[in-house]
Amino acid sequence: MSAAPPRAAGGSVRLVALVAAAVFINYVDRGNLATAAPLMQEELHLSAGQLGLLLSAFYYSYVLAMAPGGWLAERYGAQRVLGAGVALWSIATLSVGFVSSFSALFGLRLLLGLGESVAFPCASKLLAQAVEPRRLSLANGVMSFGYLLGPAVGTLLGGLLMSRYGWRAVFLLLGALSLAWLWPWRTVVVGRHGAAQAQPGAEPPLRQILRQRGLWSAAVGLFSANYAFYFILAWLPFYLVRERGFSVDSMAWTASWAYLLNAVAALVTGWLMDRAVRAGRSANLMHKSVMALNHVLVIVCMAAMVLLPAKGLIAALCVYEVMAGVASPGLFAIPQIMAGPAAAGRWVGVHNCIGAMAGILAPAVTGILVERSGQFYGAFMLAAALSVIGLVAWTIALPRIAPIRW
Repeated sequence: MSAAPPRAAGGSVRLVALVAAAVFINYVDRGNLATAAPLMQEELHLSAGQLGLLLSAFYYSYVLAMAPGGWLAERYGAQRVLGAGVALWSIATLSVGFVSSFSALFGLRLLLGLGESVAFPCASKLLAQAVEPRRLSLANGVMSFGYLLGPAVGTLLGGLLMSRYGWRAVFLLLGALSLAWLWPWRTVVVGRHGAAQAQPGAEPPLRQILRQRGLWSAAVGLFSANYAFYFILAWLPFYLVRERGFSVDSMAWTASWAYLLNAVAALVTGWLMDRAVRAGRSANLMHKSVMALNHVLVIVCMAAMVLLPAKGLIAALCVYEVMAGVASPGLFAIPQIMAGPAAAGRWVGVHNCIGAMAGILAPAVTGILVERSGQFYGAFMLAAALSVIGLVAWTIALPRIAPIRW
């Protein structure tokens, strides 16, 4: 027995759209502190060291709670857990509008990371359940468009609103808008595609998931891709203004357009990958080829951004952002395909936990390298070197990308 196909298809489209909206909100809310930092520092009398702790505090709870978040998604239902996570991080965002001390801000950043930690494990579990494998690339392309668009919109819109209304009003507004997402989410019905229906309750134990070479290969590949991503996201404005002589306005427009290219490339690639797979192309070959090309170009672009003059830097930045967007759908489609509906939540919980560690290391290590050398050469070369490791992880260490028979 099966549900009517049109209704099921319509339900999965709505599900994917709301998941994309959730991760868009996720990235706007996690990044708004960086936009508000100059205003907060002045009003709350925060030192540079305190600002650094606040910017990194999010990742402490985010990384530690990621794997448990995947377990919760499979134990209590990904739809319910994602709703609870959005409610928690929305309240944390809204509450920042009332704080008056460093300790309160630090606690709210930890709470924000705790709430946001469930987003990708839950999203992956839901997509693996409701979306056919041959359409997972497009679904992940839409999701990638959501979270990659977050930094572009959050930085530009947040900055404009804060300059007019102050940072407190913006945190209150964003927290309230995030809570509004829960209204349509409560009516979502998560259907199951044929493969998911065929194996009800066939959930492997965690120890069996952890024995999979594919899990660790993809996790190392994700860490490598994320290192360059978080390095650019955290330090690009400083690098452009302080070392390359860009004005603040030209930096803002350059970064915003680069981030927009990233998001659009992810959406287009997801659509093209789905068309190719439905036409009979190998998902294994398609995904591995994209990952290989991405990491090769990351190596080239990291070197170009530190060695070339301004125009070459901008060209290299745009190529990097486009290729990072092209690779984005595969970062989560690959584990969803391999783990399947039975294990996607826990698999991606571990997968993204390792990948998210780059969010802790990349900004901090870059700061140490720049402080010691007085320049960014070593930081860009480290990102390039780690991309070599990612190239090996995705193309050689990763086994065939196909559903595992648990």
